Amino acid sequence: MTHRGLRRRSVLAGISSVALAGTGLIKEALAAQDKPDFEVPDGACDCHIHLYDPARFPFVEGARLRPANASVSDYRQQVQQRLRTPRVVAVTPSTYGTDNRCMVDGLKQYNGAARGIAVVPANVGDDELKALDAAGVRGVRVNYPREQLIALSHRLHELGWNMEFLPSAANLPAMEETLLALPTPVVLDHLANVPEPGGMDSAAYKTVRKLLDAGNCWMKVSGAYIQSKDGPPDYADTSAVAKSFIAAAPERCLWATNWPFPDISAGANPVPRPDALPFFNLFGRWVPDAQLRHRILVENPEKLYGFDPANRPKAI
Repeated sequence: MTHRGLRRRSVLAGISSVALAGTGLIKEALAAQDKPDFEVPDGACDCHIHLYDPARFPFVEGARLRPANASVSDYRQQVQQRLRTPRVVAVTPSTYGTDNRCMVDGLKQYNGAARGIAVVPANVGDDELKALDAAGVRGVRVNYPREQLIALSHRLHELGWNMEFLPSAANLPAMEETLLALPTPVVLDHLANVPEPGGMDSAAYKTVRKLLDAGNCWMKVSGAYIQSKDGPPDYADTSAVAKSFIAAAPERCLWATNWPFPDISAGANPVPRPDALPFFNLFGRWVPDAQLRHRILVENPEKLYGFDPANRPKAI
C-alpha cells in the first residue's frame, strides 16, 4: 500500500474512533477529501460549460437536448467551489439555437471572471457582434458552409475572436483545408471527437495533428468520456489521445468540464449529471508537472480569451 493509502486509512480509522463526538469532524474530514488531487493555481479556468434556464430563456423549438435547469448558482455549488477554478467560459448550447441571452446573463454574474462563446447566424449584424463583445464574448461556435465560414471569420478576426468547432470524426478530414485557411484561431472541442477504438490511427486524429502543427489550432482536452471505450476511471484510450495533443501543442491546449454534461444528462434517456471532480483529477494525471498545468489552466485561457494576467482571481 502506498504512503497515501496508509494515510487515508488512518484518517478514516480516526473518524470512526471519534464518531460519538458528533458529525462535525466527519463532515470536515470528508470535505477535505472532496477537492482536487493537485494544487489549483490562481486564475485557473474551466473553458467550457453550458447554462440552461428554460423558465426565463425558453429553449428553441425542436431542441433535441433539453437538460434540467443549470444556473450559475448550480455551477458554483456543484463544480466551481470544489474544483477551485475561479474563471469560466460559458458556451451557448445547441438547445438555444442562436439565442445567446442565457449565456450573456451568466457572464454578467461573474464580474469579469467569465468569457462567452456565442452562436450566431452567418449574416449576424455588426451591432450584435459589438454588443456581444462588450458583454465578454470572445468567439463563436459554428457550423456553416465553407463560403459563409470564411466570410464570417474575417469579421471575427477584427474583433480578436476565435471560431470553435465540434466536428464529427467522419467530417473532420474534409474540413482540413478550410480550417487551415481561417484567419481566426480555430478551437476544437472535446478532443475533436477523435473516435475509439482506433484513436491515434484514425484519419481524424491525423487531421488534428496537421492543424495543431500549423500553429493556429487550439484543443480543448475535455470530454474524455465521450468517445472512450475503456471507460472510467482512467479512460485509457482517450487519455492517450489527450496526452498526445498536450505534448504536441502545450501552448494551445485548454481544459474544461463540459458541465452539465448535456450529451448524457439530457435527451431521451438522461442519467444524473456526472461528477466533474474525477475528470479534473484525471487531467492532473495527464499533466503531473505543475508548471505545465499552470500554462494550460491559466496562461492559455488568458491568451485566447483575453483574461487579465495582472488580475488573476484567487483559487476558490
